[in-house]
Amino acid sequence: MKKNILILCMFGVSALTVNGQTLLKGTKFTDNWSVGIKGGVTTPLTHSAFWKNSRPAVGVELSKRITPVLSLGTSAMGYINTSSSKTAFDASNIELLSKFNIMNLFGGYPGTPRTFEMEAVAGIGWLHSYVNGTGDANSWGTRLGMDFNFNIGKEKAWAISLKPSLVYDMEGDFNRHKSRFNTNNAHVELLAGITYYLKGNSGRHHFTYAKEYDQAEVDRLNTDINNLRSQLSNSRKQIEDASNRADMLQKQLSECQNKKPIIETIVEKAKTLESIVTFRQGSSKIDASQLPNVERIASYMNRHPESKVVIKGYSSPEGSIEVNERIARARAESVKSVLTKKYRIAASRITAEGQGIGDMFSEPDWNRVSICTLQEK
Repeated sequence: MKKNILILCMFGVSALTVNGQTLLKGTKFTDNWSVGIKGGVTTPLTHSAFWKNSRPAVGVELSKRITPVLSLGTSAMGYINTSSSKTAFDASNIELLSKFNIMNLFGGYPGTPRTFEMEAVAGIGWLHSYVNGTGDANSWGTRLGMDFNFNIGKEKAWAISLKPSLVYDMEGDFNRHKSRFNTNNAHVELLAGITYYLKGNSGRHHFTYAKEYDQAEVDRLNTDINNLRSQLSNSRKQIEDASNRADMLQKQLSECQNKKPIIETIVEKAKTLESIVTFRQGSSKIDASQLPNVERIASYMNRHPESKVVIKGYSSPEGSIEVNERIARARAESVKSVLTKKYRIAASRITAEGQGIGDMFSEPDWNRVSICTLQEK
């Protein structure tokens, strides 16, 4: 038992140290006081029938919460006389109590009391027994117990509690057994109570977290928040513009996909190139001055292997028809001969035809020609 009390005290000191580092409102001397009344029964722990030997017990309690974990207070208990003695109370117990809020100790204080909380109770007190006449007995005792608190109300200003505990008479038969915590000298108390937590300087009935801040820092944070809001607004506008553009592009894409293709057929016509070689009257021999016109045809055909040429020879109207037809044919063959022999153009690519008397030009002499027409696929 001594070890248990020592552990509870160590928990209390630890809780006081930890919570002392937390910034709380309601730490003044006039804050966090509570008053309560309690009542129930008490009965010897051993060697007696539990309910048959029980008697009523009533009391009042005054406490102050030092931290959200540790509370200190005092209690006065009176045990109603059920014997033939004429005294209303046959015993009393005035105690100093310490309470340890287990919920806040292990779970932390949330800023307001929980609806249900458990407290470990340890106390030491003065026991006094009343008898008829003289000879009242005095002793000192200890209390070990638990409080099961149900906090009610909007501000948790009230608590309804169940308070089971053991009360030891530390004098008892110590001289005989040499033991303070002797079950033969212990009583069980089953009490219920109601407690009211007085309102403190902060206007609250319990501890609250305090927020200390620097106004300059708050102003800076507000400026940062406003800047972030502005950036967010700009980003949203950019996203909206991008979304609208994406919708437009998607619409255009859909139109393109649904549009019937226009098929255009392009027919490439054969390219033609003409070159005219003129002759003297009655001659089918190519003069040196006309060779450039023949070479023009040869150069083109060498660059374009698939091209062909049609050579048509003509004559002027002088003379007989038979002579003119012969000369016209000879002029076409003369150009063909130069192309095949000098420029190595295959004869299969050359067609030479005599056309007789020509009438392409208004001057008769101008019709003594061979017209070379190139054709390319």
